[in-house]
Amino acid sequence: MRFNPETYRLPDIPMQPFIDTAEIWDYLNNTPSSPEKVRRVIDKSLAKNRLNLKETATLVNADDEESIRLIKEGAKALKTKIYGNRIVLFAPLYIGNKCANECIYCGFRVSNREQVRKTLSMDELIKEIEALEESGQKRLILVFGEHAEYNPEFIAETVKTAYSVKKGRGEIRRVNINAAPLDIEGFRVVKEAGIGTYQVFQETYHREAYKDYHLWGKKTDYDYRLTCLDRAQEAGLDDVGIGALIGLYDWRFEVMGLVRHTNHLEACYNVGPHTISFPRIKDASMLRIEKRYFASDEEFTRLVAILRLAVPYTGMILTAREPAALRNELMRYGVSQIDGGTKIELGSYMSQQKNLDLNRSQFHINDDRSLNEIIEELLQQGMLPSFCTACYRLGRTGEHFMEFSVPGFIKRFCTPNAILTLAEYLEDYAPETTARKGWEVIEKNIDELNETMQNEVRDKIGRIKQGERDLYR
Repeated sequence: MRFNPETYRLPDIPMQPFIDTAEIWDYLNNTPSSPEKVRRVIDKSLAKNRLNLKETATLVNADDEESIRLIKEGAKALKTKIYGNRIVLFAPLYIGNKCANECIYCGFRVSNREQVRKTLSMDELIKEIEALEESGQKRLILVFGEHAEYNPEFIAETVKTAYSVKKGRGEIRRVNINAAPLDIEGFRVVKEAGIGTYQVFQETYHREAYKDYHLWGKKTDYDYRLTCLDRAQEAGLDDVGIGALIGLYDWRFEVMGLVRHTNHLEACYNVGPHTISFPRIKDASMLRIEKRYFASDEEFTRLVAILRLAVPYTGMILTAREPAALRNELMRYGVSQIDGGTKIELGSYMSQQKNLDLNRSQFHINDDRSLNEIIEELLQQGMLPSFCTACYRLGRTGEHFMEFSVPGFIKRFCTPNAILTLAEYLEDYAPETTARKGWEVIEKNIDELNETMQNEVRDKIGRIKQGERDLYR
C-alpha cells in the first residue's frame, strides 16, 4: 500500500517531533468554509481518500446548519460504505492503577492519596478473565497505570496469561494494550507476547497546554510521548492506536493533531493508525480542571463525523465514558468499536460490583449496561455485533491491513467474520430472546452477501452449531 502524505513545515522524520502548533492554528484561522467547499471535501473522502490538514480545517470550521448536515450525512455514508453495519465489541481490563505521573485530570495521579492502589495478582487476573469469558467476551484491552512496576516483561506476562485462560467455550483471541510509552526494546518484548494493538494517547497535541496538565513524572516529556509509536514501528509492532483526551484543549485543534499524527505514520512507516480514540474528560477523583475546553454533545458529534471523513480507513473507538443514547447516535457517524459490559474498578468483573467508587477507578463511566444488553440493543437497531479477530491472527496487520482497509476492501472479510462470531455468541451465551433476534439479523446479513460467500458462511454456521469454534476467513 502506498500513501500520499502531505509535506508540512516540520518534515516527517522517523523518531522526530512533527507537531507545529502555529501551523495548525494557521490552517484553522485561515481556511474559510462554505457548503460548496464542504461538499468537495466530502466527495474526496467518499472516494476513500484521507483528507489533508487544509481539507480537515474546512470541515472543522463549518458552523452553518447546511454544512453540518452535509458532514453528518457524509460520515454516515462513508461508515456504511467501508464498515457496513458491524460494530466490534471489546472489554477493558484494568491490571493496575499505580502511577508515577502527576496529570491533573486523572484519578490515578501520584498525589491522589485517596486512590486505593492495587495491582491484580496473576490469580486475580485469571479470575477476571474467566468472568469476562463467561459473558462472551473475546477481545480485551489491558490497561496499566504508568509505573515502573508495569514494565514490558510484566505486560508481556499478563498478555500470555490472558491468552492461556479457557473457561467453558470461552477464550480471549485478541489482547490490546493501553500503557505507558516504551523504548524500542520494550516494544519488542511486548510484541513477542502476541499483542494486537498498542495504544498511547497524546492526551493533547498542544505543547503548551500539555505542560499545564502534566506537572511531573516521565509523562511531562511531550516529545517522548509524541514519538512513542514511532518506536513501536521501529520494533516491528505495526498495529498502533492514537488518541486525544477531549476537554484538555480546543477540540478543533485536537482533530487536526490526530490527522497530522496520521500523516506522520503514513510518511515514515507506510502505515496509518489502526484505531483513533477520542475519550472525553469525565469526573474523576481529585479532578480539578476548568471546563473551558469541554466539548458539548453537539460538538462531540461533529468531531466524530469529521474524524470519520478525515481518515476513512481507520477504526474509531467510543468508550463507556459516554451514555448509551449518545453512543447509539455516534455509531451512525463513524464509530466502529465500542466496549461492552465495562467495569473499571480493579477486580470488579469477578466480583460483579458496579462502577461506583471514583477512588477505585480512573474516571466515571456513563454506560454500565451488560454485554448482552448492548448486543440486544445493537440487534434491534439492525447492527451486526462482532468479536472478529481474524485479521490480526492471519497476519493482516500494519501495512498488510492497510492494503485491505484503505481501499475499503476489509468489509468483504469483516462482514462474514462478524456473522460467524455472532453465531458463536448466540449459541454459547445469549438468552433466548437475544438469540432469536440475532439469528434474524444474521439471516438478513447473509442474504446481502454474494452466492459463493453465502454458501461458505452457511456451511461454517452449520459447523458452529455442531460444536466447532473459531471459524473465520
